[in-house]
Amino acid sequence: MELVTISDIFNKKTSTSKVVEIKAWVKNKRDSKIGISFIDIYDGSCFKHIQVIANNKLKNYTKDILKLNSGCSIYVRGTIQQSTNSQFEIYAQSLQIIGNVFNPETYPISPKPHTLEYLRNFTHLRPRTNIIGAITRIRHFVSQEIHKFLSNHGFFWIATPLITSLNTEGSGEMFCVSTLNFEKIQKNIKNQVNYKKDFFGKKTFLTVSGQLHLESYACALSKVYTFGPTFRAENSNTTRHLAEFWMIEVEAAFLSLKNIMNLAYEILKSIFKRVLKTCIDDLNFLAKKTNIDLINRMKNFISSELFSIEYTDAVKIINNSSGYFKSSFIWGEDFSSEHEKYLSDIYYKKPIMIKNYPKETKAFYMRLNQDKKTVASADILLPGIGEIIGGSEREDRLQKLNLRLKEKNLNPDNYRWYQDLRMYGTVPHSGFGLGLERLLSYITGLKNVKDLIPFPRTPKNASF
Repeated sequence: MELVTISDIFNKKTSTSKVVEIKAWVKNKRDSKIGISFIDIYDGSCFKHIQVIANNKLKNYTKDILKLNSGCSIYVRGTIQQSTNSQFEIYAQSLQIIGNVFNPETYPISPKPHTLEYLRNFTHLRPRTNIIGAITRIRHFVSQEIHKFLSNHGFFWIATPLITSLNTEGSGEMFCVSTLNFEKIQKNIKNQVNYKKDFFGKKTFLTVSGQLHLESYACALSKVYTFGPTFRAENSNTTRHLAEFWMIEVEAAFLSLKNIMNLAYEILKSIFKRVLKTCIDDLNFLAKKTNIDLINRMKNFISSELFSIEYTDAVKIINNSSGYFKSSFIWGEDFSSEHEKYLSDIYYKKPIMIKNYPKETKAFYMRLNQDKKTVASADILLPGIGEIIGGSEREDRLQKLNLRLKEKNLNPDNYRWYQDLRMYGTVPHSGFGLGLERLLSYITGLKNVKDLIPFPRTPKNASF
């Protein structure tokens, strides 16, 4: 007897007329008046479900099978048959209920359509729906492809710390990590929290980026990356923001900005190829849900070349937009999501890269250009999404780095080890970060990143 999955059956890894065993959940059930039940089951192995045909000759037909409802888990033994429309069916020889039979009226994930907003109230149960199942499988294959692509290109995976005393981006939007009793907080003579009494003896945070730690390994192993959760204490409930999200960060010694951004573009192409190969049923389902031609969108990206413009030229385009924006854009400001959308969705109508931003808009670690006004940085924008990848050459000149720390009002003493990388065998190096949930938004067509991560963490919401 062979235990199979629904994916095995549709991929023809098991032959028809063969007796198999399968364990799955009931999606729908229909009982006929002549004593035959048609049970649609799924096991999550693929988008498809399969129909089990059970008749009243089974010993437990009246006792168990007639009582089945959506969500019940079952064990089936039977023969596989292929119908005329290339679908498969299982003719049950036996059927057992694994879990309990419950009242379908109390089940929150009934077979009827549910909104994504509704499903967020039942994050622990929503993986049972078609849409979250599709997203989850796509997320898996995307993550697999990232590791595979980078490994094949000679990059080593580094487990950078989640707890850090460094502020990588130079902002204050970080979660503090502490074991202090906040009801009996100890303060020093300046009426400040005495973090010397805390677990690590200093103020520590959940990381906003593994980049700085990653650089130390790039300056020894040449090509490295990290892939894991990052955290931002940004009080925002938009469709683009999460307090906990996943980032792919890549760092390479001896590569220029052009080199690293070309690599970033190639990894996107590789991911899209993998998804088109392995998740076509999920994509077709999501395309109907979102009314977006997801498949051709990715195919067009795969056949495209990286197109880049200067920040200064992007400013001119925005200011010549014939009144599209209410006010003029001032050189030196950072682009809003509306500006990014105009450039990628309306003006160019394709993915674009904007490079050489003003130093005021970017982090301290980015290499200062010869004009002393801009830094060697670049963002890749995707239509409908906006910024998805941000990269730069890193400032490898110690004196310039110290000046940038001073300009950003950051304490150099907190970055001594980072400065050491510039003192001992410094090399030019570059890197980029890719937000996984925003990438999934482009692939799936879903706009809200809360639906693209298993358990979303947002302001006032850390349920489950």
